[in-house]
Amino acid sequence: MGKKRERRGFTLIELMVVILIVGILAAVAVPILRGKIESAKWSEGAATAGAIRSAVRARFAEAGAAGVPTGAILTDLTAAPLGFLSGDLTGRYFSVGNFTVTFVAGDPPGVATVSVNNTGTGLTGSGVLNNSGWTYTP
Repeated sequence: MGKKRERRGFTLIELMVVILIVGILAAVAVPILRGKIESAKWSEGAATAGAIRSAVRARFAEAGAAGVPTGAILTDLTAAPLGFLSGDLTGRYFSVGNFTVTFVAGDPPGVATVSVNNTGTGLTGSGVLNNSGWTYTP
C-alpha cells in the first residue's frame, strides 16, 4: 500500500560539486582571458601603425624624403602631410600622440618604422612595426 516516492532534483552534495568545478574552471580561465584582451587592444595600435606606415610610403613616393615628417611623436600637424585629418588616428585606446615614425631612406626606399607607446592608454607594453612585421612586447 505504500507507494515509493519518486526522487526529483539534486542533492546538496551534487550541487556543491558542480559549483566547485565551475569555480576551478573560472580560476583558470580568467587570467588567460585577461592577457588575450590586452593583446586584442594592442591590435588597434598595430592597425593604425600599418596605416601610418603605408601613408609614409605613399608620401615618400610623391614628395621624396623631405616631405615625410619623422623622428618625433606624431601630432595632428605632423600627420596632416601624410593625408590624415584631425581625429583620423584616434581610436578607442590609442591616439595620434602614441605613434613615433622613424623614417628609413634606405633599401627599399620610403620604408618607415612606427613605434607605438602606451602613454595614457592604461595598457602595458609597447609595439613596433618595421620590416620584420608587428612586434608586441608585454
